[in-house]
Amino acid sequence: MKVLELLDEIEEIVDTAPGFPLSGKIMVDSDELLEIVKEIRVELPDEIEQAKWIKDERQRILDEAKAEYETILRDAKAQAEAMVEQDDITVKAKKRADEIMRVADANARSLKLSTFEYVDSILYNFQDKMDQLNAAYFNDMFNHIQDTFEKINTTISDNRGEIKDMIYQAQMDSEK
Repeated sequence: MKVLELLDEIEEIVDTAPGFPLSGKIMVDSDELLEIVKEIRVELPDEIEQAKWIKDERQRILDEAKAEYETILRDAKAQAEAMVEQDDITVKAKKRADEIMRVADANARSLKLSTFEYVDSILYNFQDKMDQLNAAYFNDMFNHIQDTFEKINTTISDNRGEIKDMIYQAQMDSEK
């Protein structure tokens, strides 16, 4: 998954970024970081498209199962009608038709349940992967970015305070 690679790249940038002594802050190239975020945004539609494909595949499998169920049902009815037409085995034909219907229903039900379980396992795995991505990267990344912006704002505010003190001091010195 390309998104995971891009997130690894962001993590590498943060891990290898030079730090400011005693501040716990790092210096990163904002253009480089923003470029990676843009690439993530470009890649996410592909991940979403994959989820849509899984949903469509699920529907296709269900439609096939329904069609097979209807075919089995039609065949069973046709077979039962053919047996009823023969007068000497009508009773046996009805019993056989009932058995065929029961088996067909059981097979169709089994096929339907198997299909649901297959699609559910695909969706479960995909959901698990998405949860892992979210837990491993997105929350930490956004929290880290938010902390970084807060630290930058604090630094800028502190620097402005120092500049204002210097201006005041310069004015006081010039008045003497």
